[in-house]
Amino acid sequence: MGKLSDNIRKLYLFSFLQMTLFPMAIITLFWKDHAGLSLTQILLLQSIFSVATLALDYPAGYVSDRLGYRCALNIASVLGMVGWGIYIWADSFATVLLAEIILGMSLSFISGSDSALLFETLRAQGEEQSYARHQGRMHGFAQAGEAAGAVLAGVIYAFQPRLPFILQVAVWGAGLLVTRQLVESPRAHAPLRSHLAEALATARYAFLDNRHLRYTILLNTVLGVASFYPVWLIQPYMQHAGVPVAWFGPVWAGANLTVAVCALASHRMHNRLGDRGMVLLFLLLVVVGYLGLGLAGGIWGFLFYYLLTCMRGLRGPMMLAHTQRESASANRAATLSLQSVSFRLLFVVTGPLVGKLADQGGVGHSFYLLFYAFLGTLPMLAVLFLRHAPRR
Repeated sequence: MGKLSDNIRKLYLFSFLQMTLFPMAIITLFWKDHAGLSLTQILLLQSIFSVATLALDYPAGYVSDRLGYRCALNIASVLGMVGWGIYIWADSFATVLLAEIILGMSLSFISGSDSALLFETLRAQGEEQSYARHQGRMHGFAQAGEAAGAVLAGVIYAFQPRLPFILQVAVWGAGLLVTRQLVESPRAHAPLRSHLAEALATARYAFLDNRHLRYTILLNTVLGVASFYPVWLIQPYMQHAGVPVAWFGPVWAGANLTVAVCALASHRMHNRLGDRGMVLLFLLLVVVGYLGLGLAGGIWGFLFYYLLTCMRGLRGPMMLAHTQRESASANRAATLSLQSVSFRLLFVVTGPLVGKLADQGGVGHSFYLLFYAFLGTLPMLAVLFLRHAPRR
């Protein structure tokens, strides 16, 4: 049990390394300036990335439940090294696409596996009630890692545009060393029946049989997309507003530190506000954030993006805790992967359209249109989620 308890610290470290993404603060600039991509192509690229993740997410979660969470995370680390390694010489849409597909495969094997291993480790120790706190810490370490990678990203990129990708390969090598030291937790196993029957049964349970789980996944999906569009649009938004390139790293670091702090505070705020108060706060942050990004075009307009990163940090631990409580132990990673599949599917359908709107009407105008889109969808999903949520 002592070795099993070490999983928690190792998962914290893996979360930090996984999100120590040196290229992220400048990657949109790299795509535009060194690979010749337009914003439409960039959002199309991310849609294809989502398709690759979508195609493997649920199967990878299912495999993770059968072969073990440690095995899945080892595979993810190797694929991460390969994907970022391709970026070292990528100079076209085709080579960038190949790298993104492999990185999408890597993300598929992580999706659900790390959170499932955390929950099962705590359950084996009789501490599953503390899951939200530990999940918040994992989010916090992840965003602290991304902030650390972003601080000097602009300087590194200006010195040598390929250097951030070289550093990224080394980071994933360190991640592989960590995942190899994880310990599998004792857990329930699925009944003996065909893999297809078991996979379909899990999907049916998540989207048909369990209404609370269904609306948890749907609300989490739309909130996730709301925090995801600005990740790819905020850099050209700042570039158009005249924000100096040297600021890009610190701005990105500040955004991720906001996510980290809010993730760490999420379970305390949830205890104070409850489900209803937290969901209303999510809606307020999304509406004000997008309205501000759409109307404010000056050099400091990007600060409204921090409202969306705040929502992202607060949302993760709370919504994952709801999903974990409704998931069966034997199919936990697969159920969590279904949530990721739902998110990726929505982004695949809408991402290229948002990119086209940004190319034709400007990034600020696309934020303004997204404000109306979320204003029309989120309140309805919030009501359905709260109506079927169990009383605390």
